[in-house]
Amino acid sequence: MSEPASPSETEQQDEAPEPRREPVFNLPPVVLAVIGICVAVHLIRVYGLTDDQDFALLVRTAFVPIRYSGQFDLDVYAFTSPFTYAFLHGGFAHLAINMVWLAAFGSPLANRFGTFWFSLFFAATGLAAVALFWAVHPLGQAPLVGASGAISGMMGAAARFGFRIDRSSGKAAFAGAPLPIAEVLRSRGVMTFLGVWMVINLVTGLIGFAPGVDSQIAWEAHIGGFVAGFFGVRLFDRRQQDVHADEQ
Repeated sequence: MSEPASPSETEQQDEAPEPRREPVFNLPPVVLAVIGICVAVHLIRVYGLTDDQDFALLVRTAFVPIRYSGQFDLDVYAFTSPFTYAFLHGGFAHLAINMVWLAAFGSPLANRFGTFWFSLFFAATGLAAVALFWAVHPLGQAPLVGASGAISGMMGAAARFGFRIDRSSGKAAFAGAPLPIAEVLRSRGVMTFLGVWMVINLVTGLIGFAPGVDSQIAWEAHIGGFVAGFFGVRLFDRRQQDVHADEQ
């Protein structure tokens, strides 16, 4: 038979704070927006457009290297497609994989940078991805699509933070100042991740994603985005810049 709790015990129980409930999908609005656009565009392409209409959309919005060879007049799409290509995907599997990685690496980065600077980071690393892809395939006619170049940039930025996550504010964000490159190179965990990531990209890009699957991974775009994110992260990290400004 249990004894009644004393008044002090009852007061302590009443004053105990309720555990905070975390939302199931705690993604920053800008990440949700990118995912929503990518999913909406793919559904429209698959279920709302004919083959001819989808081809016309790809010509205008995918990145096609030969467009810049001098054989064609540069129209408005030549300047917009290096950005719009990131919202197109080659299939549901391609879309799903990219969105999972975007949620995983983009969320802490967006919480760190904020909406505006994250958007600029997404655009800049995506542009760096197509720049290297064009440099390797200047006369390529196959359209390049997918957000994986920008997502690779997020992985590069994550490596500069040593994948450290701060959850004290209730929103997971990369913690601390970006690590010096020399320190990143001395980190066994970071270098192991980067080595595995590089090997997977090269193997799937040169050999193929899987037996029977014709499409290949654009490893050049991945590396271009990764390098831009790895070396350029400080340009977008306003939190660290604000700290330095306060210290001066």
